[in-house]
Parts: sequence; C-alpha cells; structure tokens
Amino acid sequence: MLWSLTKIVIFVAAIAGLTLGAEYLLESEGGVMITVAGVEYTLTPFMSAVALVVLVIVLWLLLKLASLTVAFLKFLNGDETALSRYFNRNRERKGYKALTEGMMALASGEARVAMERARKAERLLRKPELTNLITAQAAEISGDRRKAEEVYKRLLADDTTRFVGVRGLMKQKLEEGKTDVALKLAETAFALKPKHVETQDTLLKLQAGEKDWSGARETLKTKLKHGGLPRDVHRRRDAVLALSEAKDLIGQDSTIEMREAAIEANRLSPDLIPAAVMAAKGYLSEGKKKHAARILKKSWEAQPHPDLAAAFAAIEPAESPTERIKRFTALVKTTPDHTETKMLLAELHIAAEDFPGARRALDDLAETAPTARSLTIMAAIARGEGAEDAVIKGWLAKALTAPRGPQWVCDSCHNIHSEWVPVCENCQSFDTLSWKTPPASESVSSTGVEMLPLIVGQLTTENVADAASDDEPDAEPAPDPTVAATAEAAPTT
Repeated sequence: MLWSLTKIVIFVAAIAGLTLGAEYLLESEGGVMITVAGVEYTLTPFMSAVALVVLVIVLWLLLKLASLTVAFLKFLNGDETALSRYFNRNRERKGYKALTEGMMALASGEARVAMERARKAERLLRKPELTNLITAQAAEISGDRRKAEEVYKRLLADDTTRFVGVRGLMKQKLEEGKTDVALKLAETAFALKPKHVETQDTLLKLQAGEKDWSGARETLKTKLKHGGLPRDVHRRRDAVLALSEAKDLIGQDSTIEMREAAIEANRLSPDLIPAAVMAAKGYLSEGKKKHAARILKKSWEAQPHPDLAAAFAAIEPAESPTERIKRFTALVKTTPDHTETKMLLAELHIAAEDFPGARRALDDLAETAPTARSLTIMAAIARGEGAEDAVIKGWLAKALTAPRGPQWVCDSCHNIHSEWVPVCENCQSFDTLSWKTPPASESVSSTGVEMLPLIVGQLTTENVADAASDDEPDAEPAPDPTVAATAEAAPTT
C-alpha cells in the first residue's frame, strides 16, 4: 500500500515537472537560429527541445539499422549472428524431435522407423554420439549385424562413447560364440569402467569359462571393492575359484600348491564340499589325520554328503567295520535325523553284517522318502536277513523307477552333473551348482521300465504285494501299479 502510494506521488511529480518545464520553455524568450543554405530558421526554446528529442530518436534508429545491416552481412559470410542462431535453434528443435521419435520407435520395436529418425537427427544435429547408438540398436533389431558392428566401431573413435562401442561389440561376439574375442573386449570395457556391474559379471563369467582363475579372483576382488557384491558371497565365490585353481594344479603335479589352494578354499567357505574333501586329502598326504577329520566334521555339519563320508573313511582305510561304525558316530552325531546320515549308518551296519541294526538306522526312509539308494539298501537288508528272492526283487524293481535323490543340480538351468564343477556345463553359469533333489521328471531313470522284466522275472502281482506287506505288517499298501503291470507282462524264465 505504501509503495503504491509512493509510485503515484512520483508519477504526479514527474508529470508536474514536465508540465512546468514545457510552460517555462513556452514563456521563455529568444531561441535558436539555424542558417541552412542562406536561409535562417529561428526555433523557440520549446521547439528546440522537441527537435533535440527527435534528433536523438533518429540517431538511435540509424544505429539499429546499421547494426542490422552488419549482422546480415555477417550471416551471408557464415558468421554466427542472431539470425543464424534462430535457424540453428530451429534445426536443433527438429533434430531433437527426430531423436525422440527414434527412441520411441526403438522401444516399440520399429527398427526401420528408428533408423530413419536416427538418420534425420544425425543430419540436423550433427552429433553422432547421440544418433549412432540408436542406429546400432535399430540395426540389431532388424537383423543387420554388419551395420550394427560398423556403427559400434565408429563409437570407438570418441572418448565419451568408447565404452558403449566396446560393450556393443562384446555382446555381439558373445552371441556369435566367439568367447576369446569377447573376453578381450570385456577386459577393455572393464578397464574403461571398472564399476560397471554388467561388465564385471560378464568378465567374471568369461574368465571362469576360460579357466583363468587368478584373473577371475582379481575381478571378484574389484567387484567387492566397488560394492557390487556382498562380502559373504565374495568369500563363497572366491573359495570356488581357489578350489578350481587347486583342481587344475592336480593335473600339473603341483602337490604343495594344490594343498595350499585347497586349504585356502576350505578356509574361505567351510561348507563347500569339494573344497573340504580336497583339503582333507591334502592334510592326509602330510599325515595330519586330526586336521582332516576336523575339516570333514565341520563340513558335514553344514551339508552331509557322500563324498565327505568317503573322505572320512579314507582317514583309516584298514579299520574293521565295527571300528568304522564307532568312528563315524562322531561324524554324524550332529545330524542324526538327516537322510544322508540314516543311509550312511545303514550301509555301515550292512558292511558289519548287522542287518537288524541297518534296518533300525534306515528307519522308515524307504517308505517316506524312497530313492534308488534307500530302496537298494532295503534290498541288501532283505537279502542279509534271508528274505525270499521275491522280496529282494520287489525292492530292486522299485529302485529302478525311484528318484535318484540329491545330485549336483544347476540353479539356473536345472542341468544335472555327475560331479561338482565351478561352471555349469550346460548354461556356463558360474557357481550355480547345489546339492539337492532335482525335479522328478529329471531324476527318474528313463530306462527303468524297460529293465524291470529283466529283474522281476517270474514275479506276479501277488508276489510283489506280499513282499510289501511283509515289510509293513501294520499297513495294507496297494501294490506298485508300474511294477505289477510289468510283472504280469514279464516273460517266464
């Protein structure tokens, strides 16, 4: 309110001042005399003031006209002026519009439209670092790999786009199966951007595939340094790499280095079963039985496994079956209810010819979680107890079509491996093998049904049902339909 009043006062004072000045000039005597070509012009003071104002305005207009003339001449000469900047802005606006349309077409999968918009944007913007990438990706979508490779190579010339070019070429070589070239490109991309997670993973996978374990460990260390990997996962994968390095040293007859690498792998990840087995073998070669037993017990607590039991048995190879049962009690006491523990104890009692003890150790595993191994153990127990051949063949017939139980299965592609490997042989994934039960469709023997008549022989449906009822006196189970049907069709021998 006060400021508005102040502005009004100032405006009124200015008008009053101009009015008084004009009145003063009108009432003043004298003036300005100007002689032009012998003609005298007399101007009053008021007219002189008006003429001065008009003269100033004309001079200002002349200066502006001269400035415009100079700018036009510079434009014709190619220099940057306001006029040229106008046309440049117009061209950039059209170029960025074409670039946006190209990106939208690329996201929509319209490769031809994307390439056309990219060419238009490149012509208008003259910024290949923006348009080359769209052109390359559009060429890949349309299947023109040669054009894409050509554009990626052009990106290598600029420092700001070199990484994009290297990464694009690397992905192309991976798709073509040229892993050796892709590895070199991955190393270059990693040197340009060591923090790039995708490049780290690709380089690590390629190094593992080429069995460059030391290089892979360095990559893994860099990944941990830049926060791309949790510390516990790093320890596990570093242990896998150390174990792989140890396994390679076995073929080179580098015993000391192999033992050191295996022991380091076990130290980094005690639950890594192959590392524990190899470290135990290394200690046994030095005569350190207690060290080997301690490693195997610790690994057994984390994951009971047949390989651990075999390595534990190798500590005292000449012991009697009774002594072995006593020694193995210390190994399995922490996992009494585990499936592997039950089957292991049953096998040990069978070796000691204690068949009732084997049946007690196996418990009801053959009925609650039947596998080829548990059913085979039951067949051995039945034979040791003097059961009829029909009973034994009944268990073996079931074993043929039963799941195999836990195996080394890839978490990525579910491919089954006969032994542990650091890189999946099917999908080339690194550190994806787990000891677990595969899906039923993958774990059942494909030749089990065809082999049943050879084992079952003269068995009939009633024989199999009687054999099952002998093992379960308090239950009335139905006969296995697969076994029964095959038994009826079996030839008489």
